[in-house]
This record gives sequence, C-alpha cells and structure tokens, in this order.
Amino acid sequence: MARVLVIEDEHDLQEILQYNLRQAGHEVFAATTGQEGLRLARSGQPEVILLDIMLPDMPGTEIARALRRDRATEAVPFIMVTAKGEEVDRVVGLELGADDYVVKPFSVRELLLRIQAVLKRSGARAQEPTGVTQFGCLRLDRPGHRTWVEDKEVELTNLEFKLLLVLLDRRGRVQTRNTLLRDVWDIAADVTTRTVDTHVKRLREKLGAAGGYIETVRGVGYRFSEAPRVEAT
Repeated sequence: MARVLVIEDEHDLQEILQYNLRQAGHEVFAATTGQEGLRLARSGQPEVILLDIMLPDMPGTEIARALRRDRATEAVPFIMVTAKGEEVDRVVGLELGADDYVVKPFSVRELLLRIQAVLKRSGARAQEPTGVTQFGCLRLDRPGHRTWVEDKEVELTNLEFKLLLVLLDRRGRVQTRNTLLRDVWDIAADVTTRTVDTHVKRLREKLGAAGGYIETVRGVGYRFSEAPRVEAT
C-alpha cells in the first residue's frame, strides 16, 4: 500500500499504530525522537508521515517546518497526531503545512481512513501531467501560461497564473497568507498580507464560474477545492 513513517515517542501508541498500519497492508518504520524522524523522512522516502507534536528532543512544529523547507520532503504529506486539540493548535498545524490533524485519543479506524484520504489526494497530484491540467470547468496550459474557463480563454497576469498554480497543486490543503507571500511573491512572512486578499479577489473575478474553487478559510487563508463541484459560484 504505502510507506508510512511514524514519529511518536509513546511506545505503547507507537506499537498500536505500527500493528494496525501493517494489518492494513502498509510498510511502517518509526522514530521516537525528532532528529531520528527527520533523518528517516529524508532517507526512507515515506509516502505519508504521522507526526506527534510533543517529542523529547524537539517540538513537532519545528519538524514540520524542516519538512516543508527540505526539497527531499517538501511534497511528502504529513498528519499531525497530538493531544493538543484547541482551535489555535489546529490552525498552527495547518499553517505549517499539515495535510490533516488528529487529536488523541482517536479511533485507529478513523486514522486509517484519514491516511487513505491523504494518500489518495497526494497520489492524484503526483499523476497529473506537467502540460495541460483539467479541473472541472477550469483548464490550464502550464508551459504556455494559458487558462480557460468553460472553454473560454481567460487573460491572467504572470503573478495571477502563479498564484492559481500554487493553490491548484496544493488543493485540499489550506494555504496561509504568509505561505502564499513566500511561495508566490517570494516575500518574507512578516510583510503585510493584504496584497494576498486583493489578488485572490481579482483572480476569482477573472475566473468567473471557476472562481468558487478558491475557498476562504476564515482566520487562516485560502484552500483550493479538493474536487470540482457540479457548479462553482
């Protein structure tokens, strides 16, 4: 099925996770510290990572940042598994690039389903052609920097096209304004984020029927729809 890296220092929980993951057909390898987890993430080529936030040597948030900074692991999906279940903790996890957030105690069966969903999303992204991408009524020609909505070409600036690609390629995952500033504008995170809202609004207007694919996540940022809806408004 998939190679799963479990970064978890609670030995009982780690054993339960490894057992159930193997029963589900996954290949599992594990780490009990953050440093070991990062080493295995870079060398073991996992397809998904289960990451605890509270580890003995370094916080899971620091590991998450390292995963997203490293070219070897930046595209590897990870699920935060933690006892910290407050809204602010979930928001922080999503801001750091987590694909999902599971609070302890949890149902192992539910966790397996969440892993399956994350793998399905990442697999779909990996199989996309590098040329033309079709998503509902939206079609993009990457090499030609051209965009169509319902077979009518839409004129986008280079910046708008780049913003659309970043959101589309990370669909189903929340992108904070700071993340978009960094990855689209190449601006440090402490710069004002108002420009992001302005450009997203303009992009939605230009996309018309496809503009509804770009969802606002209140208090966090934006997310591109995981799957096209029958109608986008």
